[in-house]
Amino acid sequence: MAPPTQTSASARPRTAPVRGSRVNRWLGHRAAKPVGFVLACLPFAWLVWAAFSNQLGANPAEALIRSLGDWTLRFLVLVLAITPLRVTTGWSSLARMRRMVGLFVFFYACMHLLSYAWFDMGFELSEIAADVAKRPFILVGFLAWLLLVSLAATSFNRAIRAMGAARWQLLHRAVYIVAGLAVLHFFWMRAGKNNFAEVAVYAAILASLLGWRVWRRLRR
Repeated sequence: MAPPTQTSASARPRTAPVRGSRVNRWLGHRAAKPVGFVLACLPFAWLVWAAFSNQLGANPAEALIRSLGDWTLRFLVLVLAITPLRVTTGWSSLARMRRMVGLFVFFYACMHLLSYAWFDMGFELSEIAADVAKRPFILVGFLAWLLLVSLAATSFNRAIRAMGAARWQLLHRAVYIVAGLAVLHFFWMRAGKNNFAEVAVYAAILASLLGWRVWRRLRR
């Protein structure tokens, strides 16, 4: 009887690497969230430093308000990009970052609103209310912020359990309405100066991210 042959290492079947496994290991590391938190705080830290060191140009109040609005839009794009990236690349650990990024959308929106109320309105509530009623782009931005308040307030596990998964998911689809209102707010703000190039970029990115979701749902 012939002795059993040993299979060489090169002849053994190799297990195919899991798609995105290396990135998943990085994103799943316990330091990933703290690093992400620090990175998300950097734009705000820079704006605070620039305001105190007179680096925001001739009209620092306007520059601060608009920069905070820009970062709100950027984080909104980022949070909406997480699911398409997760599905198309296999980076499943990106889901761990979604709640934190969503809360940073709310944070920058609050700072945007606070800087407007402070520097433009001097915290005069009657003037703020009149401005919201008078100027459509302020009204649209305020409605988007109110929706973000409801999303941030229900972004925790206790809220999910209290509401039930189906109702919670239905509520959090309001982020798509927030995206539309944010682009409309930006469009009306730039309409006075006929400067729509940056608006078109954000609108195209957000439309593609929402279109991907519609396409995926229709495929199902």
